[in-house]
Amino acid sequence: MAWNDQDISRPQPVGVFELPAGFLLIPPGQGHDEIRETLAAGRRPESFPPGLEFYRRALAGDAAGALSLLDGDDLITRLNRFVLEPDEGLLTELRGALEGVLATHLEVIAFSTGLADTPPDAAAADGEFAALAHGARAGAAAEIHDLGTAIEELDAAALAARPASAALAGQFLGTLAEAQADQGGLKKAVTTFQAALDLLEGTDLDRTRAEIHVGCGQAFQEMSEAAPRLMANAVRHYTSALGLIEPEDDPELFATAHANLGLAYLLSPMQEAGEQLRIGVAVQSLRQALEVFGPETHPEKWASTQVNLANALVYMPSTHQADNIVEAVELYEAVLQARGRDSDPLGRARVLANQGNALAHLGVFDHAKAKLHEARSMFEEFEEDESVRSVRSILDEIARQESLARQDR
Repeated sequence: MAWNDQDISRPQPVGVFELPAGFLLIPPGQGHDEIRETLAAGRRPESFPPGLEFYRRALAGDAAGALSLLDGDDLITRLNRFVLEPDEGLLTELRGALEGVLATHLEVIAFSTGLADTPPDAAAADGEFAALAHGARAGAAAEIHDLGTAIEELDAAALAARPASAALAGQFLGTLAEAQADQGGLKKAVTTFQAALDLLEGTDLDRTRAEIHVGCGQAFQEMSEAAPRLMANAVRHYTSALGLIEPEDDPELFATAHANLGLAYLLSPMQEAGEQLRIGVAVQSLRQALEVFGPETHPEKWASTQVNLANALVYMPSTHQADNIVEAVELYEAVLQARGRDSDPLGRARVLANQGNALAHLGVFDHAKAKLHEARSMFEEFEEDESVRSVRSILDEIARQESLARQDR
């Protein structure tokens, strides 16, 4: 006799936590229902009963340890073993034994592990299991760049998950918001991001919440190009993200939040003299990001963060401004050494122009002019007229300063 959805307690915490735990089922047992409900709500129990030690280990990232405890022969145990050690032979056996939501769940796992070519239809499932099927179908659509279908499936996933697990629904809404932003619907995306954060409030899914705050901040930052007041919202979301994670939790996410926060502060309108102190805060955030981003591990993010830090140092109010500008010149030079002319000529030209401007601030006019002439030539080649005019204005100011210096001799 096949097992179906009547053989397990619902809701199950599938999809709530990271894999492989996110695919595991909670079997019947003493004290299991309370743990199951806690997990489905996105919270980590303080302790687990002996029968769920396998889940505790999987949740801690010890898949091998979890697998070693799954020695039963019932279908739920075998399905959980398949999660931890996917095998075509076991897949064939389970396909003949499962039906309903469990059959759908099996096919989601098989698709996710590469043992099935297509995701299952979600129609045979409901609740959290239908949500995962819709999520798998969204992933398949995204792989072939069918963003419209991916958005429809993610919307359906969040809708199916909501009655079973707000924590799961919130995560699907976060992914949906990212897809909406990619499609250009930034206003819709920020609304969806906020709905996701509302559903995830009070959960232990801090890294997920931080990711959503960063995504929402990026959307507001992009929108601020047309409405500068929205940059304050971006700052708020980046700050919230940094309050949820430590560097060791997710170094790249931590660095991205700091890099974005630093840039957001630099781009924020300076309406009062005291607000220039934000440049100092930006410098601190950009330095934090560069502790993670390096030229070998994250070349693009390193280069952009390095340049943003250099730009901030040039204009940061300080009693050591000359030292700051010298550091900025060195930061620009490191990027120029790593970025060849052919790989990103306009990017190189902008760095040269910034470095030339910094050298001019230091009064090192000969070196400044060499950098600026090279930048101007590249801008002219690509018909970047506004950038050409900007460089010419710096060169004109250098010429004026040199003329004044000659008159004073």
